[in-house]
Amino acid sequence: MNLFFVSLGCDKNLVDSEFMLGMLKEDGLTITNDETEADVIVVNTCCFIHDAKEESVNTILEMAEYKKSGNCKALFVTGCLAQRYQEEIRTEIPEVDAVLGTNSYAAVKEALHTVLGGNTYESFLPLDSLPKMTAKRIVTTGGHYAYLKIAEGCDKHCTYCIIPSIRGSYRSVPIESLIAQAEALAADGVKELILVAQETTLYGVDLYGEKSLPRLLDSLNRIPQLSWIRILYCYPEEIDEQLIAAMKRNQKVCHYLDMPIQHANDEILRRMGRRTNQQALRETVARLREEIPDICLRTTLICGFPGETQAQHEELMRFVNEMEFDRLGAFTYSREEGTPAAEFPDQIEEETKLCWQEEVMELEQEIIFDQAEAMRDQTIWVFVEGKLADENVYVARSYRDAPDIDGYVFLSSDTELMTGDFVQARITGAMDYDLTAKLVPLQAEADGNEEGAYEFTE
Repeated sequence: MNLFFVSLGCDKNLVDSEFMLGMLKEDGLTITNDETEADVIVVNTCCFIHDAKEESVNTILEMAEYKKSGNCKALFVTGCLAQRYQEEIRTEIPEVDAVLGTNSYAAVKEALHTVLGGNTYESFLPLDSLPKMTAKRIVTTGGHYAYLKIAEGCDKHCTYCIIPSIRGSYRSVPIESLIAQAEALAADGVKELILVAQETTLYGVDLYGEKSLPRLLDSLNRIPQLSWIRILYCYPEEIDEQLIAAMKRNQKVCHYLDMPIQHANDEILRRMGRRTNQQALRETVARLREEIPDICLRTTLICGFPGETQAQHEELMRFVNEMEFDRLGAFTYSREEGTPAAEFPDQIEEETKLCWQEEVMELEQEIIFDQAEAMRDQTIWVFVEGKLADENVYVARSYRDAPDIDGYVFLSSDTELMTGDFVQARITGAMDYDLTAKLVPLQAEADGNEEGAYEFTE
């Protein structure tokens, strides 16, 4: 039987999808990229914001058509939308045969046998444990980098966010399990490991009584086949000296930190339920840049939170201008039912939210373009991801670039390179968010890193 799998939403959801793919393949299914040939279709959904919700619903409806016009005998809906709108899916999309909540992925094989036996299936386990994923993951990111989900759920309860109600409280994955997963991924060719969770900085508090991300980094750094370890989703108030020290002592840990701050006005931060303020944010940024001078800082912002004023937006603009974040994403506020902020007065018009978002991104573009131009003539290590057709130009990433969300380095090389290679490149120019570069010959590499190069360890 053929399986067609659609994974929507974030990288954390992708990890769940890869485990389900592994379980279904273990059960004898053959993975296909053609939905018209699929006997089984699984849609792993997202509903974090309105656009994601709309994409999930439209995808389910599109896949449901293949029960009429294709070979599809079983349509599964899993993930966040399934958890949040289980009743609506059950009653309004009768083509769906199985609905699995966010803690029920391990039941996908049981669901398959039940549906193929002629019955519908649903499972919504309590959000107080971790799903038991036993099969080998099928990595869908190309095989040379992969995400490692180190925890599930969240305890922060920001007023705009639905995640705690559909993913549960914060639950760390035991460190032994993470090391075993990482070693298996590395043995299969993964060279860059990207740590993800709703919040990575609190890893281990629930299991070990203390923040244990530094301990995890120490252990991962000892895996020989890994070359880069990247950390995403660090809440600024939880970044401490122990984490900074771990980033400094472990050479495989990229000097890159994703630190979502959402806003910079103290009143907006308070109403968002964030546990920081602008002065603390300034101090965290300054400390990181002092301790790790070549660190690349990424952040995200929400534009048009309920009650936000023009003055508060302008304060955010000044903050962005002064902080000069290396990477930044700005999103309009999404009013999600079931969250406290959805009931706040003074909801902002969509036109205003979009205008503020555009202003933030235009400002950040100027910052990023200036930073990219300043990198000209620097020599850095890059990770090769592919090649442009009919050109001696390779697509690569530097330590400053996380997959899918940041830019690329377009590397000219007369030497044939392979996906997954780490090579040194001299930056020759900038194209908007991307850099151009030339391969540094092997002899130049042997002479040692030049000023501005990122320290790299095999």
